[in-house]
Amino acid sequence: MTCAERSRSRRLPRLLGAALLLAAAAPALAQRVVTLGGAITEIVYALGAGDQLVGTDASSQYPAATAALPKVGYYRDFSIEGVASLRPELVLASDQAGPPNALAQLRQLVPRVVVLPAAPTLEALLQRIDGVAAALGRPVEGTELAARIQDEVKRVARAPAGRRVLFVSSRGGRLEAAGSETAADHMLRLAGASNVMAGERGYKPISGESAAALRPDVIVTTTMSVAARGGLDAFVAQPGIAVTPAGRAKRIVVMDDLLLLGFGPRLPEALRQLQAGITAAP
Repeated sequence: MTCAERSRSRRLPRLLGAALLLAAAAPALAQRVVTLGGAITEIVYALGAGDQLVGTDASSQYPAATAALPKVGYYRDFSIEGVASLRPELVLASDQAGPPNALAQLRQLVPRVVVLPAAPTLEALLQRIDGVAAALGRPVEGTELAARIQDEVKRVARAPAGRRVLFVSSRGGRLEAAGSETAADHMLRLAGASNVMAGERGYKPISGESAAALRPDVIVTTTMSVAARGGLDAFVAQPGIAVTPAGRAKRIVVMDDLLLLGFGPRLPEALRQLQAGITAAP
């Protein structure tokens, strides 16, 4: 045996021992996963890990396969017992999940709880993808997904300059408009539209007189808001809509709630639909 061979034979047991220690230290990949947040659930599926899900929250409506999964309540008010009963090895949760002490209690019952940023921005979406991919042991898929989304968002055409847009939701019998620091405002800005409520912060109740004074060229809303009013005609007939230029001309863009406001991996698709709707409005 040569000197080099003797040296390699002495190193081999040490290398094997180190490899075994690393393998023992690395956490096993979770095969039973629960998600708390619709956008997070979409990311899991987009990464090809949907078969690891054993439960989701009520906001997880896409893709269609989520309908077959047990629901543990709405992510902002989820059931601790419901999550625990599914025996998850990993919970992926929005940082808006709650109530506040629920996540702390969940950490005592579940081996791993990973909390992810919920901000409605492209940057936060990329952070969510990175966090989910790391937790699921799919870093390559995460990098590819993030790169594709960034590339597609850059290529989305911007809406015509000067198009004034009002986003409104209609739930509980009253209209609310989206100001700055909302998911709707971020979407409008990414699409290149001018939010007529940008001077306000958050979601604000809006009267018919206030909506008329804003004179929006286009109104954007969600399918749930339209359904809550009994259909598009009834939605447009509301005093806060009917008197606006957009309402009179029926320049209304209606989009799926989670697609429009979820800031999930379908963000490029949402922007394309939003931009096309604003542009096509006569």
